Amino acid sequence: MPTNIITTDDLREFKMELLEEFRKMLNQQSSGTLKRYLKSAEVMDLLQISPGTLQNLRVNGTLPFSKIGGIIYYDVQEIQKLMEENRVLHFDL
Repeated sequence: MPTNIITTDDLREFKMELLEEFRKMLNQQSSGTLKRYLKSAEVMDLLQISPGTLQNLRVNGTLPFSKIGGIIYYDVQEIQKLMEENRVLHFDL
């Protein structure tokens, strides 16, 4: 399995992509087009994360969820709260 080295430029690019997705999410919510609860696939698409990453966020308690009839739902407000709490204001190189 090849090893990938993550550089500070990669992290900066990821941060910008994540912030752009967050801005889209906020714009959708303010225009009333975003649902209150999202399914796993919608959250993965919105945040551009893998199923494993989403599962890790659930398992370690980072992202609260509700499970109804085998379907997992996430509160959009909880996603926004998580994004705000993990916002990086200053990035040291």
